[in-house]
Amino acid sequence: MNAVSLAPTEVAEPSLYEADETGWLGQMARCIAEGRFDEIDYPHLEEYLTDMGIRDRREAWSRLVILLTHWLKWEYQPEFRSTSWRLTIQDQRRQLSMIGESKTLRNHLRAVLDVAYLDAVEDACVETGLPRSAFPAANPRTLEEWFALNFDP
Repeated sequence: MNAVSLAPTEVAEPSLYEADETGWLGQMARCIAEGRFDEIDYPHLEEYLTDMGIRDRREAWSRLVILLTHWLKWEYQPEFRSTSWRLTIQDQRRQLSMIGESKTLRNHLRAVLDVAYLDAVEDACVETGLPRSAFPAANPRTLEEWFALNFDP
């Protein structure tokens, strides 16, 4: 008969990266600032930076689709225009303007604009009840033109 050990199994302590990502990030920043490059947790730093880039692009995409969806609703259902729609458009413009301060993210927004427009049309169809044919089949504006639209009829 095999003896079964009832002693608690040892569980490895989580790394600082796993236990306190913000603390780990501060530690990595200090290592870099102090030139202690041999102490940098390169595998986790690469993972963190990759995830950060993905998160930033995802946020930019999401805000762009929301902006375009609300502009489409504003243009194609003027009888239902609301302060809420206007505030959403203004807020998304403001947030995207800050995001767009990064040249990389501004280029990302330009690169995904046409596909984001198609997603916005889908969302606008659901929200307005209008058929897809009510909206232009392809994106009719540049990024700058979407940002420059005003609220006048």
